[in-house]
Amino acid sequence: MTEFDPGPPAAIAAHLDTMPSWADHRELFWYDWGPVHYRGRLDGSARLLCVASDPGPTERIACRTLVGDAGQRVQGFLRKVGLTRSYLAVNAFALALRPSQADEAGPLLAEPARRTWWAGLVDAATGPALEAVVAFGAQAQHAVSLWDSRPAVPLFEVPHPSSRDPERLATEWAGAVTELRDILTPDPDGDVTGANYGATLVEADYAPIPPRDLPYGLPAWFGDDAWGRAATPRHNNSVARPSADSLHSLLWQAPPDQP
Repeated sequence: MTEFDPGPPAAIAAHLDTMPSWADHRELFWYDWGPVHYRGRLDGSARLLCVASDPGPTERIACRTLVGDAGQRVQGFLRKVGLTRSYLAVNAFALALRPSQADEAGPLLAEPARRTWWAGLVDAATGPALEAVVAFGAQAQHAVSLWDSRPAVPLFEVPHPSSRDPERLATEWAGAVTELRDILTPDPDGDVTGANYGATLVEADYAPIPPRDLPYGLPAWFGDDAWGRAATPRHNNSVARPSADSLHSLLWQAPPDQP
């Protein structure tokens, strides 16, 4: 029987419901779509905490973060360090950030109520099993820098998976993989003997999002956009914001020839 994510435990759900409002800053976000909080284990079993910046349109469909093109790159990273389930991914911002507003939004993470809420989430969701933290990109690195109660585990600050500098991305991710293979305890079905990154990321460096990270009812192809990356014209995500109404509309495209 296929595993799926049943949702957060009651205590975590209660905490998520106390997220400070962003209504006074709605112009900084695709606000009307609401928050997307996590992907992975919330029960304290995560050995690696991954922090990124904010959810995108694919994440909104899944109600889970890091499931689109960036998330499938991160899943490939997790595969290279031997983790198939013992991880948790969260974002600096639970709302989708409008890229042009990043400089204005960043300082809001340090506001006491937001800082306390974010730290309370990662404190409650992680435990003694945690062995490392990876912060992907500037917003994530800022959020982690504000986490005063962060456990004394190694912190890796690397480029965001959507970085526009592919050579730097591959180089720094490869360095992190090399070090993490000596730090993390692999999952029983994990493999740390595979190839590391080359000069840039290639299709083999992606990995599908496992169903156990997704809520019940999504189509079986969701979380694997290899078909779009191989299409002409190429598209890296199955969900996009149409330019005519990017604040309130999403366009979701299924792969052809589904059984």
